[in-house]
Amino acid sequence: MFSSIRWKFIIVYFLLVFMAMVIVGVFIIRQFEAQQLNNRLNTMTKQVETIISTSSDLSEDDWSDHIEGIQKTLNEWSFEGTQTLYVIYKDDIWRIVASSHKNYHKIIGQNALTYKDLDPTLILAANNGKKEAEIKKDFNENALYQHLAYPVLNEIGQVKGLLYMVDDLEDIYNTIDETKRILTSATMLALVITVILGFLIASSVTEPIRDVTKKAERMAKGDFNQFVEVKSDDEIGQLASMFNYLTLKLKDTIQEMDLEKSKLDTIFNYMADGVIAVDVNGHIIHANPIAIDILDLEENINTEFSQDKIFSMDKIDLKEIDYKDSATLEGDKTVKIKDTVYRIKYAPFRDERNDIGGIIIMFQDITEQHKLDNMRKEFVANVSHELKTPITTIKSYTETLMDHEDIDNKLYEKFLSVINDECDRMARIVRDLLQLSNLDYNKTKWNMVDYSVEKLIEEACLKLEFSFREKKQKLNLSIEEDIPDIVIDKDGIEQVILNVISNAIKYTPENGEISILARQLDDNVVVTVKDNGIGIPEEDIGRIFERFYRVDKGRSRELGGTGLGLSIAKQIVEAHGGDIVLRSEYKVGTEVDIIIPAKKAVIHS
Repeated sequence: MFSSIRWKFIIVYFLLVFMAMVIVGVFIIRQFEAQQLNNRLNTMTKQVETIISTSSDLSEDDWSDHIEGIQKTLNEWSFEGTQTLYVIYKDDIWRIVASSHKNYHKIIGQNALTYKDLDPTLILAANNGKKEAEIKKDFNENALYQHLAYPVLNEIGQVKGLLYMVDDLEDIYNTIDETKRILTSATMLALVITVILGFLIASSVTEPIRDVTKKAERMAKGDFNQFVEVKSDDEIGQLASMFNYLTLKLKDTIQEMDLEKSKLDTIFNYMADGVIAVDVNGHIIHANPIAIDILDLEENINTEFSQDKIFSMDKIDLKEIDYKDSATLEGDKTVKIKDTVYRIKYAPFRDERNDIGGIIIMFQDITEQHKLDNMRKEFVANVSHELKTPITTIKSYTETLMDHEDIDNKLYEKFLSVINDECDRMARIVRDLLQLSNLDYNKTKWNMVDYSVEKLIEEACLKLEFSFREKKQKLNLSIEEDIPDIVIDKDGIEQVILNVISNAIKYTPENGEISILARQLDDNVVVTVKDNGIGIPEEDIGRIFERFYRVDKGRSRELGGTGLGLSIAKQIVEAHGGDIVLRSEYKVGTEVDIIIPAKKAVIHS
């Protein structure tokens, strides 16, 4: 309780007032006592001087003959009830010759130096011709008395006797005691008033502070809608104003921090890469959803992760991590987790003491990039192989012709025909590669025109009529009535349709059946080419649009394909905002949908 600032204020006020009252009281009592004693001494002195000046007997040099007169003077004088006067004649024994004591007849003639009520030192001290005064305590009566020894001088200035007055000071000290009681009561009253006023004053100071404290506690718990009423312009009012200002600034700062945290959390939780933070003890202290999914962690890891569970770096092939060696705490590597290839980047983070607190690990899914790299390597290998084969053939036949001049004309022409075919094959490969390159880098110039779907299909079929007849294949053509025109690059889309139909012709046996259907589907025109050919195995369907991919490489080359036709067709259709969808069943047949926007075709980069 007394640790409260309110009680500290009260105690301070109490002690200040108490000390002030004590000091003032002591000062007043002492001054009052000194004044009263001085007044009493002055009164006694004036009385003695008056008696000396008015008594003719005391003016005589020899008091022995005037004792009765002196005593008569004392008897006639009106003394206070507390006062006693002694007339001491300086003879050989300092004899008391008169007194105002009621039993003066018993005192007269006694030696003043030995009389119990008189102070011999004071008598002897007054013998020097000056008055002497002193307060003496009567231990028998436990009372204080003022003693005054006043010398009476003869004509030549010598002491001939003393007037010794004793006055009881009880009335003065009774008055002083009463004054002490009054001052004590006043002090008690002042202290009570001080406590009350101190409580009120302290409350006026501490209540705003307590209010600030309570609201600061609420702010510490997250409630920032706390404001203090400003009741004054003093330091407390300034404190309240500053608290309100601090509340506003803190609220704004927290809101900004919450906003930034929300942004960071959103980025952290929705970023495409997985991120985990692992402390030096191996505990995961944070992980985003992608990382949780990658590493099969508990979904509540960020809020209820058990400190008993240790994350093993071996799981992601980071055995080299050593927190004592900073060189091992930063780097990147490629690992495979659950058939997915990740590039792992890791770096240390530091705590508030700038010590290493752990490492942050980022998982970047590079599976597609890995596949693309492999496809690129495979593509380069395929290009090299596709070009190497005709070059090897041309070189072989050319060397044969050069080495054997006696070859007959018929064989010579056959060799030249093979060389010519291989050159054509190389030309087709180079042409297709150039077209793919232009499509990849958006260098193809499209000539967009309105064109009839029916006319487009009929022209394509007409160009392939010889192939149909050669393989005795049946062509079923079905074009929906009122099918809208399409805005296309005529040569490009015709190339797509020719490629799809020619593939159907190539891979459909003699006497097979090929159907071509054109219809409107929502805002698109769909051209479907269906055959009952050899079909495509299920495991190859997903790669059918890859460059140089062939289901049956030997047969494809035999039929004159480069392995690039479907890749080119897909990119042309996608550039028109469309798509190609292929469905196939091995040894049953294949169905290809060419989807093109009906009303407006837009070239897409």
